[in-house]
Amino acid sequence: MPTAAGATDGRTPPNGPTSLRDRLCDAATELLTTEGWGRVTMARLADRVGVSRQTVYNEIGTKNDLAEVVVLRELDRFMAQVTLSFDEHPDDLVAAIRESARRVLGYARDNPLLHAVVSATHGADTELLPLLTTHSQYLLDGAKQVVARRLAAYPLTLTPEQVDACIDVVVRVVLSHVMQPSGDPERTAEDIAFIAGRVLR
Repeated sequence: MPTAAGATDGRTPPNGPTSLRDRLCDAATELLTTEGWGRVTMARLADRVGVSRQTVYNEIGTKNDLAEVVVLRELDRFMAQVTLSFDEHPDDLVAAIRESARRVLGYARDNPLLHAVVSATHGADTELLPLLTTHSQYLLDGAKQVVARRLAAYPLTLTPEQVDACIDVVVRVVLSHVMQPSGDPERTAEDIAFIAGRVLR
């Protein structure tokens, strides 16, 4: 299963030529967000990317495999927002949390793939519903692991159990705002950082 350890900021691809898998994922994402998952076929992907349908099957597998690859790639990009934010604030834990929340929420707000998947919860595309259920735990666990690894570099007086509890609460709050935003990412990030700061300090 993919990790975000070597991911970029989620918006800029790494230097060098784009891989066939990424090109196929990009084409699938475009079709999904403009026409719906039901209109995504291996034949259409092959046509858009300029390869044979067999090449698509060889690279990705089935349509279900394609859905998993597309969703997991996006989840890694979300977690890369957290990694980047902690890299930028190695001496200020609350600032790292604030920036992580701001980046993740801003990325979610402008993310057409997330909007398409979330719309499945309202019956727009029932084929995508299993993806939310299957991979929501991966996103939760992955985000908690990324934060836990980074927190080890900061001086904290809490017990390991208390740190785990704080991480769980903060990550769940951020993800709840990803799925159902209640305000501007900047304001929400400030609120989350305020609560985290009161607890962690």
